[in-house]
Amino acid sequence: MILSRYERMIAKRYLLPGRGEAFIFLVAGISLVAVMLGVAALIIVMSVMNGFRAELFDKIVGLNGHAVIQPVGSNLPDWRNIARIAKQTPGVTSALPLIEQPLAVTYSGRTEGILVRGMRVEDIRSNATIGSKVLMGSLNSITAGSGRVAIGSRLAEALGAQVGSQISIFNPLGQATPFGTVPRVVSYTVGAIFEVGVYDYDIKYIIMPIEDAQTLLLIGDSVGMIEVNTVDPDRVNAILKPVENQIAGRAVITTWQQMNAQLFQALAVERVAMFTVLSIIILVAVFNILSSLIMLVRAKTRDIAILRTMGASRFGLMKIFMVVGTTIGALGVVAGLALGFVFLFFRQSIVDFVQLVTGQNLWDPSIRFLTELPSKTDPVEVTTIALMALVFSFLATLYPAFKAASTDPVQVLRYE
Repeated sequence: MILSRYERMIAKRYLLPGRGEAFIFLVAGISLVAVMLGVAALIIVMSVMNGFRAELFDKIVGLNGHAVIQPVGSNLPDWRNIARIAKQTPGVTSALPLIEQPLAVTYSGRTEGILVRGMRVEDIRSNATIGSKVLMGSLNSITAGSGRVAIGSRLAEALGAQVGSQISIFNPLGQATPFGTVPRVVSYTVGAIFEVGVYDYDIKYIIMPIEDAQTLLLIGDSVGMIEVNTVDPDRVNAILKPVENQIAGRAVITTWQQMNAQLFQALAVERVAMFTVLSIIILVAVFNILSSLIMLVRAKTRDIAILRTMGASRFGLMKIFMVVGTTIGALGVVAGLALGFVFLFFRQSIVDFVQLVTGQNLWDPSIRFLTELPSKTDPVEVTTIALMALVFSFLATLYPAFKAASTDPVQVLRYE
């Protein structure tokens, strides 16, 4: 919006407090702060929720793949053939054999429920989700027949185990004898401790070579499932459709959307709800801008009348008040962007400080899934939030600007 020199001078004058106008300036300042807080809150919440979803997706898919091929029965005895079919399918990047079985582990009199995961040694070492998160020990020490396993950090903490500790895994489905089934208890050495960052994984998982898992579970050369990764997780159903037709009757395919449907749907609903609720803060700030401009127009009625008699046009007066209100909104948006980015940069430090001061655990990994507060800022969302606040601020200026332009100088100055 182009202003003439005198219009810029008057707009600048109205943005600064004049004699007897401290209250109007206070309301305008409150409006600016409200816009700042609304924009910052939206950016912070949306970035945290984006980060939460991205972190969960990366960790879940990093361990479970984009889909798993599971047997119709208990195990996959012909898993090599099925893995070959999956690998040859266009769009599939890997098809890895996998064993997962819920069991129990004991150490120093402590017992915890676990999920034993058997993987090929090369798959264990090449898995980025596990390999980059080793806290103690080394994955290189875990080889077939070595009796060494990798366990989650939370599980190690619950058991009190360290690298080198001897843990015992309890399999209730042991060998059959004339006196019944004898449970199978096998001892393993902790070779590595990892922390994926998802509480449910870090408290449950024990990873071992697939050969050791087959021996522990007495399943021979069978596997429990085949983990499949594709070039595009969002198109996993279409990519694996040919595989589904070829293995029909022998196995079924479960995608990451099906395995975690409720979680990601809940996140999507909460994301929309939070955006809607927090947008109300910006609307409240916009109404503050509206009220401050109305009071400014009332206070400047005589000045407006004089300007009209000196030749100021109605549209010129409208531009002045529109610029004043939009400037307040724009300054609030800039301040909100700065505040939001600063908060996101120091988010974990702020959470830790608040926990220290209040003595409350604000981020319990057992409830929040993740061990740290995540964040992922989407430039498109940030731009949308800023534009929304600017548009609302501009719309709030229309009525006061119209009232100012409609001022009749004859009626105002009649008794002057």
